[in-house]
Amino acid sequence: MAELVGVEEEFHVVDLESGALVPRAREVLDRLPERGFTTELQQSIVEANSRPHRSLADLLKDVKASRRALRAAAEPLGLGTVAAGTAPLARLGTIEATADPRYRRMAENYRVVAEEQLICGLQVHVDVPDRDTGIMAMGLLAPWLPTLLALSASSPFWLGSDTGYASWRTLLWQRWPTTGPAGHFRSAEHYDRAIADLVRSGVISDAGMVYYDVRPSAHLQTLELRICDAVPRAETAVMIAGLYRALVVEACEAVAAGRRGDGERTTWLRAATWRAARSGLEGDLVHPADGLPRPAPRVVRALVTRLRPVLERLGDWSDVVELTEETLGLGSAAHHIRRVADADGLPAAVGMLVARTAGERDLDHPPHHGGLLLGYRADHDEMVDVTGEVRPLYRPVLAELDRAGVPGLQRAARDLRKRQEALGVRFRADHDDTHRVFPYDTVPRLIEADDWKTLRAGLGQRVRALEAFLHDAYGEQDVLRDEVVAPRFLPERQVEGAAGVPGRPGTVRISVAGIDLVRDAVHGWMVLEDNLRVPSGIAYAHAARRLGPVVPGPHVLGVDDVPATLARVLRSAAPVAEPRLMLLSDGPENSAWYEHRTLAEEMGCALHTTDDLVVREGRVHAVRGSRTGPDGAGFDDRPFDVVYRRIDEDDLAKADGADGTPLWPALLAVARAGRVTFANAVGNGIADDKALYAMVPRLIRYYLAEEPLLRQVPTLLPGEPGVLDEVLDRLPDLVVKPVGGQGGAGVVIGPHASPEELARLRAELLVSPHAWVAQDVVQLTSHPTFDGERLEPRVVDLRVFVCAEREGDGSGAVGLTTTVLPSAMTRVAAGGSLVVNSSRGGGAKDTWILRGAS
Repeated sequence: MAELVGVEEEFHVVDLESGALVPRAREVLDRLPERGFTTELQQSIVEANSRPHRSLADLLKDVKASRRALRAAAEPLGLGTVAAGTAPLARLGTIEATADPRYRRMAENYRVVAEEQLICGLQVHVDVPDRDTGIMAMGLLAPWLPTLLALSASSPFWLGSDTGYASWRTLLWQRWPTTGPAGHFRSAEHYDRAIADLVRSGVISDAGMVYYDVRPSAHLQTLELRICDAVPRAETAVMIAGLYRALVVEACEAVAAGRRGDGERTTWLRAATWRAARSGLEGDLVHPADGLPRPAPRVVRALVTRLRPVLERLGDWSDVVELTEETLGLGSAAHHIRRVADADGLPAAVGMLVARTAGERDLDHPPHHGGLLLGYRADHDEMVDVTGEVRPLYRPVLAELDRAGVPGLQRAARDLRKRQEALGVRFRADHDDTHRVFPYDTVPRLIEADDWKTLRAGLGQRVRALEAFLHDAYGEQDVLRDEVVAPRFLPERQVEGAAGVPGRPGTVRISVAGIDLVRDAVHGWMVLEDNLRVPSGIAYAHAARRLGPVVPGPHVLGVDDVPATLARVLRSAAPVAEPRLMLLSDGPENSAWYEHRTLAEEMGCALHTTDDLVVREGRVHAVRGSRTGPDGAGFDDRPFDVVYRRIDEDDLAKADGADGTPLWPALLAVARAGRVTFANAVGNGIADDKALYAMVPRLIRYYLAEEPLLRQVPTLLPGEPGVLDEVLDRLPDLVVKPVGGQGGAGVVIGPHASPEELARLRAELLVSPHAWVAQDVVQLTSHPTFDGERLEPRVVDLRVFVCAEREGDGSGAVGLTTTVLPSAMTRVAAGGSLVVNSSRGGGAKDTWILRGAS
């Protein structure tokens, strides 16, 4: 039999015209029946008490009936009632304590603490077998109470100002002497003795002033939940009641089995409560299992999953899952209050709260999704718009995914993994000791034809300007004389070294560029980074297409011709008419070895490592057969004319050849003589330096006499005069990157950094300002990603590959034509991360570029 559950809800009384909190609770109560409604400490608050229920459906009916009665009583008076932790528009000194002797004594004794008690909470009562069991159960269920607080968070504003918290009520509430975690008690006698000691101390006047997050009722055989804000939606109140009842039942059963709580976790619980009050559902929560930060939806779902056996036994499982997913889909009340206030002002936010408290579905209320999007919520999503509607572009894809359902996507994910293992589609991330199956998502990303047309033009323009810069930097250096960039952007080691000088007229330095783009919620597509040395990802993008469970139709650009296009570009860079191509790798330990092997096979060129090579008679030869086949198979002693370099130049400079001697000097001599072409050229790193990135728009204007077609992220250079002070002032709001960093290493995201991280970064900036760049935070778009159980929003970017070839013997941008390959790779951040990089644990998904671009 299900234990009974009931709720007490507190409501602010507000003026409907102004939205201000008013001391007129008594007038509303006079128009209500005595049973079920009562006063509170302040004259601006009405409390409604439900009856105890076994069924959550019956509890919901009861709660909604109370709210309808409140509305009927308040509206004729020009008043409204608001269920939220705080009323957004309130003024101190205008509300007095209710005319009750106990409340007046509290107001006198606690002064400002009581005066500022303009807050409303949600209390939930659940039956317990006996008082001893209930009191001992408090310590067992306490670690999950901050999660319930996050679900209820509804008080971002205090006295007309945004506090930055999701539940400012929590911070106000904790000023009373007996609030927060209850601690550990061995029995009811132990608890009663502790409370009696508190009363004797004079700090509190009676046991009713014990305001722990959870406490035994003074009059009923129940445990009372007190940590939560009042919530605008009746459904949220009932969802919390269902979760809390299951927690109580689980904890009481554990007590009966001999388990006892941990009295040492009070400090941890206070920290976890603060985190929930700060972030609500829009940030991280502290996971009770390991004490580490996790995205709030994950912690909420972990709680629901943990309680499943109890919820099923109580008959609440389906109701709680549906209500929880809907709540996660909508986001916290605090989030919606802020959105309305930012757009239309605080009175409008109060109006929205009045409507939601009364049960109206206002325009800000996103529609309820079924299927795979049940509970899906994201502010800047590519599939779901700001109103919660699925964008027309994605409706056919979503319909197909919905037909498969969760079981179908799980089977597809298992099949995908098996095929990856069979094909060897692997990658080694920075923290991995060995290669692992590359993580692919089953949900494709779509890019419209008009967007692709714009990207093609803008990316081609960017590569032409960067090619011109490289030729100038290693040539006449007009860019320095005209003071377009400072000399420090041309490091002496690379500029003066012969490695940076092309071997013959017309050589293309950037045969293959990998340019990373992000989609900003406000500004649209933006270039994030240029990769001009050894960019990877083409073969992984192909694998995403070939292995994807959803097959694109003819309206999507194909990728089958990409290897042939890449081979053509490499041949065009050769010093002879019928060149021989080689892909040079550092071997199976390279993180992208799968790509090296696959591209070599598909282009029909040889695959070698440095210990396969010798330089003989001024040409580059291999001493064994290509590593794409059996050892020695198809051995050909003819020299190579183009080396598609997939090994970092620093590693190449240290490598020995097949004869055991250093390979580097001989390779440089062959390149200088124009008898072999490196694609990409050695020394390109000066053009994808993160500091030079800030200068690319001016390079486009300087070399091409054109305005940039694509935006890029606003970037500050701390080493420039007067800029360091601005960066230090804005440090918590910026993304700071090391100039020489790769793969997301060393990046500090200010809004998500700890005070200790920011302090260390501040010290490093003061010592070496030139070693860093600082960028504005970009509101990256998210994309639905299947996590094995449901779709969740993950941050994405896009790596696009641009090939360049030249007609004639010009240099720089002269005669350079570019081809943007349709094998773009959408990279997906790991769950809870904002760093979109395969080397940092991220994955990828198939990218469908729609036809129509000319």
